[in-house]
Amino acid sequence: MIELYYWPTPNGHKITLFLEETGLPYTIQPVNLGKGEQFEPDFLRISPNNRMPAIVDTAPLDGGEPVSVFESGAILQYLAEKTGLFLPKDVRGRTIVMEWLFWQVGGLGPMLGQNHHFNRYAPEKIPYAIDRYTREAHRLYGVLDKRLEGRDFVAGKDYSIADMAAYPWTVSYANQGIDIDEFPHLKRWFEHIRERAATKRAYAIGDTIEGKFDLQTDEEARRNLFGRP
Repeated sequence: MIELYYWPTPNGHKITLFLEETGLPYTIQPVNLGKGEQFEPDFLRISPNNRMPAIVDTAPLDGGEPVSVFESGAILQYLAEKTGLFLPKDVRGRTIVMEWLFWQVGGLGPMLGQNHHFNRYAPEKIPYAIDRYTREAHRLYGVLDKRLEGRDFVAGKDYSIADMAAYPWTVSYANQGIDIDEFPHLKRWFEHIRERAATKRAYAIGDTIEGKFDLQTDEEARRNLFGRP
């Protein structure tokens, strides 16, 4: 059984996308970021960076004690290796998937996160920051669009954890100042993943989580996400 510590954010959706695709049994333990639950000692023992998602695998392949994993990219890799799914076994295919997984966790996610912050949530509108991260978002969309030209998915013909990592960060393209019609290959890929049955189930789970907040109006949530060490 996988215990998933989760909140409906792009990084949280990555893991439910995988779990819904595979049918691996799991339970959800909501971590209300607006209430500061990511700072609670029990959670920090699993995720010392006070970020979700995190998982505990109560039935690891070695049959030993439960295994905890934090960081969304590491979780996707762990689950892919556990199930033998969505990560090629050959060295060349595996390397391509891992390249694009690291591209997402090291670039696409952080840069689009900064884009969201300065465009939507920063208390002061800073033109330099808004322009900087909007331009970088546009560049990264261009990288992904070029990669998808002539390919069904990021790593080639097969859906993989590289796609699961990138897709949730593109869902809010309009809020990032992106016109998705400028990126036809990415748009085709985006619409294909959006229509997968597992994608619909994963996002429907997010809609059921109670206690969601609006960062533009909830000062406690803003402090917990942006103002605590």
